Amino acid sequence: MSEASSTAVDSHTNPLLAAWQTPFQTPPFADIRPEHFLPAFDKAFADHSAEIEAIKANPAEPTFENTVTALERAGKLLSKVSAVFYDLVGAHSNPELLKIESEVALKQARHWNPISMDAALFGRVSKLRDKAASLNLTGEQARLLERTWTGFHRSGAGLNEAAKARTAEINERLAHLSTDFSHHLLGDEQEWTMELGADDLAGLPDSFVAATKAAAEERGMPGKMVVTLSRSFVEPFLKASARRDLREKVYKAFTARGDNGNDNDNNAVILEVLKLREERAKILGYPSFAAYRLEDSMAKTPEAVRGLLERVWKPARARAMADRDALQALIAEEGGNFKLAAWDWRYYAEKLRQRRANFDDAAIKPYLALDNMIDAAFDVATRLFGVTFVERKDIPVWHPDVRVWEVKDARGNHKALFYGDYFARPSKRSGAWMTSLRDQQKLDGDVAPLVINVCNFSKGTDGQPSLLSPDDARTLFHEFGHGLHGMLSNVMYPSLSGTSVFTDFVELPSQLYEHWQERPEVLQKFARHYQTGEPLPEDLLKRFIAARKFNQGFATVEF
Repeated sequence: MSEASSTAVDSHTNPLLAAWQTPFQTPPFADIRPEHFLPAFDKAFADHSAEIEAIKANPAEPTFENTVTALERAGKLLSKVSAVFYDLVGAHSNPELLKIESEVALKQARHWNPISMDAALFGRVSKLRDKAASLNLTGEQARLLERTWTGFHRSGAGLNEAAKARTAEINERLAHLSTDFSHHLLGDEQEWTMELGADDLAGLPDSFVAATKAAAEERGMPGKMVVTLSRSFVEPFLKASARRDLREKVYKAFTARGDNGNDNDNNAVILEVLKLREERAKILGYPSFAAYRLEDSMAKTPEAVRGLLERVWKPARARAMADRDALQALIAEEGGNFKLAAWDWRYYAEKLRQRRANFDDAAIKPYLALDNMIDAAFDVATRLFGVTFVERKDIPVWHPDVRVWEVKDARGNHKALFYGDYFARPSKRSGAWMTSLRDQQKLDGDVAPLVINVCNFSKGTDGQPSLLSPDDARTLFHEFGHGLHGMLSNVMYPSLSGTSVFTDFVELPSQLYEHWQERPEVLQKFARHYQTGEPLPEDLLKRFIAARKFNQGFATVEF
């Protein structure tokens, strides 16, 4: 260890290892530097390994308390350091952090492999599972025991030593490849921009042009206009730009991320990932990776998934094909002598929607200011669940754009902190997601969660607020639905907290919540023109709701 990193491991100088003297013991982001992470991870891995060894070495017969609860208590520092690290890697990375991530991924795999495949631990948990009916467990404890056993079983704890060794090798390699994949994607996104000139703006609304200026400014190109590969730029551009050649350029760049034959190419990565996943599944006794992946879900089997997809696919494709013919007819009507291409679909679908539903996104965008939509999401949560939100300016954040709210329950008790990181920037990976810096639990005192929503909306400029498209506004509500899943969690054990549910259940709360965004009573209250404050006109509201049903065949087939 270098002199610098050995200094950083000192809990007095490494903020990741010290007690956080901040409101609600939140991470002191201003004090945390990249060089703090590797020493903190090393200490966290060592602490966790010692805790695991103590559980294994316990001479007493296994009990729920000395085995399952002890496993739940182990690794607190590792959870703390990991949460901060991966928040920054996703939402505000830099080359130093990304380099560290490659090293951490390997260390994580090497740390967890022997634990998750440990025969002695698995033996203790299996003994408890075999006599679970006589242990007088609560429903939550019974669930935790089953999930703990399943984790060991699916990791290969019951395999012979040769199979374990190969599984560990595969896990290490997959950790490396997964990190490479995300770094390559981010690399292509960061390296590509398309500068717009005054002649390239046909069809683009003022709010989009303002966003291109802000993006250029952020990249050290003041006075210019650039389109980036953030989805918040790509989809609006494909919908609005009248320049077919530029739509093609943007579409091809977006769909070719990680597929450009450069240092960021992911083709070899994907092939190796698929081979290794299949090999690991077969070692564990499954016919395919899909069978392995789905067994621990509500769907259970690839056949069940395909059955659902086929039921949706056939009518959706028929609808999309009918729309394709209508779009081709529209091209011909306008005198276009070309076949509808992928980069034309959104543009002509928007034109067709304007004709059929007398509506386009540009008409409603001025009524969907980001701050109003945040208030709308909060108001719905208050009315549904009794929670309230008060903005806090005293909570440390990782970027000046990040905002924080304290969440209180109906009795005024502290429930959670909610971080909103809404704007696109080069240091952030694309997309939208919910994560947490700390999960709710009550195992050792009442621990309140620190929940994060990350989005990639275009930032307003020149005094204009950030204006959302209907899809953006729905995304905000969707991610906030995940956020509520984390904030309203009320469990004893951290492994069962918040969104720690089956992967095909985790989207249910968010997909239910997103539908509130377009309820008339929500839009009538919160959709107000950003300049005049006028509410959304009744006629425009009706046309918006009717237009939501348009192009659903394409949306379903694309999904």
